[in-house]
Amino acid sequence: MFEKALKGNTNYRIWLAILGVFMAIGGLCYIHQFNTGLGTTGMGRDISWGLYISQFTFLVGVAAGGVMLVLPYYIHNYKAFGKITILGEFLAIAALLMCLMFIMADLGQPIRALNVMLHPTPHSMLFWDMIVLNGYLFLNILCGWVILTAERKGVKPPKWIYIFVYTSIPFAISIHTVTAMLYCGLPGRHFWLSAIIAPRFLASAFAAGPALIVFIALILKRVANFDAGKEALNKMVTIILYAALINAFFVGLEFFVGYYSNIPGHMHTLQYLFFGLEHHGHMYNNLVPFMWGFVVLCIGGIILLAIPYTRKQNEFTLGLGCLMIFIALWLDKGIGFVLGGFVPNPLHEIVEYTPSLNEIMITIGVWSTGFFILTILYKIAVGVEHEIEN
Repeated sequence: MFEKALKGNTNYRIWLAILGVFMAIGGLCYIHQFNTGLGTTGMGRDISWGLYISQFTFLVGVAAGGVMLVLPYYIHNYKAFGKITILGEFLAIAALLMCLMFIMADLGQPIRALNVMLHPTPHSMLFWDMIVLNGYLFLNILCGWVILTAERKGVKPPKWIYIFVYTSIPFAISIHTVTAMLYCGLPGRHFWLSAIIAPRFLASAFAAGPALIVFIALILKRVANFDAGKEALNKMVTIILYAALINAFFVGLEFFVGYYSNIPGHMHTLQYLFFGLEHHGHMYNNLVPFMWGFVVLCIGGIILLAIPYTRKQNEFTLGLGCLMIFIALWLDKGIGFVLGGFVPNPLHEIVEYTPSLNEIMITIGVWSTGFFILTILYKIAVGVEHEIEN
């Protein structure tokens, strides 16, 4: 089936070429970081997790969001998701590969990753994160490829594959739950020390992942003649809408805990994120524009998806609403949650984080690699679908 990825029109090749250029630039920047060290980044003693880990945190949610297609289709036999489920499984593969690349970039020396396997420590969340991430990646590769091959041959998938399909569902929940535990298990960081981090992560995952799938499905309908079906998209939008509202509710709860209870460690981080925090006569507010961008985009996206006309009758506004939700949740979890959790530090001092240009280009390179892989996988999936129809 790989031969289908080699065929495409001029736009397809231009798109891959553009991604390839950013991949090459990111690769060169990574070589510079590898040779020089993490001193080339904006991280330091007070900010030990920067842009790499914040992107990893967000992308784990994008990967986990694919379960919102697998669960209705395989457990509840919802046939409308028949054509779109493979998009969720392939998106999970690309997102997980990006997660692993961001971890490798953050380690500085990739060989350090072997320590998790050579010196396993089951009481560490990092150990379990390695297990669930690689396990979920394996399950999606296996299930997606076996089922797609069966569809191409016009036969039913082998019964044994459904064992792995059903196993992938708790793994999808686990990857984001364990990631949340990496944060809420750190007592020295008040902002992350919350029991609702895991459900908040899952709510944002079940909105961000499906939102990207719907947006891509609308693009594929125009450029690849791949129609996922109105019923499937409408149901996906319903899931996105409810998940986005639940995530917004959880964010509101964080404000209640911080301000109503007047807990300084929790309240100061929220104040820094949304309003800026004054310390020793200086105002610190690097992340304020990003967080208000999250608020505006989230509200705008929810409105577009809630109004029947913009949701069902106009594909442009439907796609725009999904894109707004996706970007809003990226700003919230991929920028604010991780980076804001370091301010103020345990000594009540404020150190702001600004990623270096080298760091930004590596991040763009990893995202480009992910979209390159995703494009190849979707080209194969769409090609098989057209082959079946003909």
